[in-house]
Amino acid sequence: MAREQVLIFSFRSFCCVFFVLSAFSFISFLYWCHCSGPCYSQNQIMTQKQDEFIDLLWFPSAWNHLSFPSNPPLKLLKIALFVKKWPHRSHAGGLERHALTLHLALAKRGHELHIFTASCLNCSFPTYPISSLYFHLSKPTAAGYLDQSIVWQQLQTQNSTGKPFDVIHTESVGLRHTRARNLTNVVVSWHGIAYETIHSDIIQELLRTPEEPQAYALAERASKVIEEVKFFPKYAHHVATSDHCGDALKRIYMIPEERVHIILNGVDEEVFKPDVAMGKDFKKKFGIPENRSLVLGMAGRLVKDKGHPLMFEALKQLLAENDAFRRSTVFLVAGDGPWGARYRDLGTNVIVLGPLDQTRLAMFYNAIDIFVNPTLRAQGLDHTLLEAMLSGKPLMATRLASIVGSVIVGTDMGYLFSPQVESVKKALYGIWADGREVLEKKGLVARKRGLNLFTATKMAAAYERLFLCISNDEKNGENNCKYHSPLI
Repeated sequence: MAREQVLIFSFRSFCCVFFVLSAFSFISFLYWCHCSGPCYSQNQIMTQKQDEFIDLLWFPSAWNHLSFPSNPPLKLLKIALFVKKWPHRSHAGGLERHALTLHLALAKRGHELHIFTASCLNCSFPTYPISSLYFHLSKPTAAGYLDQSIVWQQLQTQNSTGKPFDVIHTESVGLRHTRARNLTNVVVSWHGIAYETIHSDIIQELLRTPEEPQAYALAERASKVIEEVKFFPKYAHHVATSDHCGDALKRIYMIPEERVHIILNGVDEEVFKPDVAMGKDFKKKFGIPENRSLVLGMAGRLVKDKGHPLMFEALKQLLAENDAFRRSTVFLVAGDGPWGARYRDLGTNVIVLGPLDQTRLAMFYNAIDIFVNPTLRAQGLDHTLLEAMLSGKPLMATRLASIVGSVIVGTDMGYLFSPQVESVKKALYGIWADGREVLEKKGLVARKRGLNLFTATKMAAAYERLFLCISNDEKNGENNCKYHSPLI
């Protein structure tokens, strides 16, 4: 009885907190829908005509919409990066891949990069032929995080060697707020915040089977949001990697607008691009039947929170109930995880490829007609979606705020579904009915948007300008926070 009363009290407490957060969210959503996207661009164009320049720190939309010089700047920066792990081969999450893509690009443009990260256990640390790139390794804590006392000492040593750092960049909480709170040149990139994750927790609870124990993540998540709202402002500048995250940081976390900057993730456009011959070679290598009129692909970690139980059940039902669908389709699954073995049980319609390195992943995208991402994680901006877009492929993805707000912004480039089996089946049937010709047209639209917003070049140029702005020296005539050039 006592335990029931505690649980009821806990649930009521959560409901109160969640109601307050939902109210903030609703107001935020109305504001975002009214003022984001094209609305920002039109207003900004009018402002340009009147004032002839934009104050970049106050720019409310994604910096990817702006066009920055392709040549390296005259002023080269000394940049520190804190990242929990550095990518190793094909085993890397989105945060690590973002760190790799962005900072290698900045080093190649001549900036001096110092990367503070954990040493690689039982593996050789990668090397790069870039003279301005330096790694400072340290043993991680038992929990796998950077040892803050060690990396802080390393930072102090390098800061007093030569010139001090112009900018200190941390991927998520690589550098803790307790160390960053008194630094005015710190930039933190958020690849997911607790507020976004509440949506994921709700989905997981709704998809829970009667046999599974009830989770109490929702109540814990509300407390996590409050904790983040308290410590996030201790970082000087924030980069949101999706439009929705940027709005949440301003409206829910109440961080001043001039300290929140939206820079969407980008991927290497020289690697991920259309190549018909490459796609044919990949199909031949993995024995993909030529008689299948539709090839669908999925890539990433094959785990529960990436939506694979949901996708597995939808595919299982489709393949059992529709012979024509089964005879004409094949699904390619790249990645590893516990759901790989389950997908193999579905028979010859599903080919599990295992983890792929970047080169083979580019071939994979060129072999498919559409890329499917069933993720249940309402955080950040998934790199696989962007890689598929640059490869000229349309998308099918979960209707989550970051995806709807930044990636699949119209039916002319893809399909959306709710995290329910029937909704997934409906979307798959729609793709099947549309056929390859319609998918190719949608793929062209997707690639055009990808080239405009989601290339590594666009992302690196935006971060470079932000870093230049933060280190701006007006006394020496620098004007890096002012922008005047037509929007894309």
